[in-house]
Amino acid sequence: MAASDTGDLTADRALLGRTSTAERVADILRTRIAEGCFPPGTRLSEDGIGGALGVSRNTLREAFRLLTHERLLVHELNRGVFVRVLAVDDVDDIYRTRRLVECAVVRGLGEPPYDLDALGDAVVEGETAARAGDWQGVSTANIHFHRELVALAGSARTDELMRGVLAELRLAFHVVDDPRVLHEPYLARNREILDALRAGGRTTAEALLARYLDDSRTRVAAAYAQAVEVPAGPADRPLSRPADRPPTSRADRPSAGRAH
Repeated sequence: MAASDTGDLTADRALLGRTSTAERVADILRTRIAEGCFPPGTRLSEDGIGGALGVSRNTLREAFRLLTHERLLVHELNRGVFVRVLAVDDVDDIYRTRRLVECAVVRGLGEPPYDLDALGDAVVEGETAARAGDWQGVSTANIHFHRELVALAGSARTDELMRGVLAELRLAFHVVDDPRVLHEPYLARNREILDALRAGGRTTAEALLARYLDDSRTRVAAAYAQAVEVPAGPADRPLSRPADRPPTSRADRPSAGRAH
């Protein structure tokens, strides 16, 4: 099994320690999905991933079940387990959830100063990736920024909720045709939010974040609708295509002879 078929998970095996659990396997896979290692529609190999992580088939299946419950994976009878392909309505719902949670976190921060080191690192990570022309890296840094923003609440439950939400969001990011157009405008806006928090401007930061998320929701939903072939029927079914083929863009699809 090639490394690309397993997201190069062998290096993560040490994270399991001696007390391997389905929850810890699920956490590793969730992180890898959030980092874009497994594109939407990818079939996950039990043998390849189980071998890379050194876990039993039963443990891996339980991890798959947990991630299916989180709407990151979908099980297809007689076909296997796939990374889920979102519908456009899913993207809208993800942003509604983000706005509720992220703005509430900033609103509830209390009096400054705030511990912003990790948030600042995420901003620098994105700017560094942009200078290198690594727009998928910018996408990953953006996920890190919002994860660290939510972490300012100091709530394990909120962190857990947003890990799943942000991993779902990455499923949308991954299939957009031009990640630079999608992510570049938000580099400066991330820094604006960081600077507002460093200045103790919690109200200003919340207003910036609300506008940011509203604009991002409009942009991402429109780009996603253009880029992805949304599956017919239930939203949690993979595309009807070979398991190793990524979601098709409009440019890859024939212009005639298709049902709409």
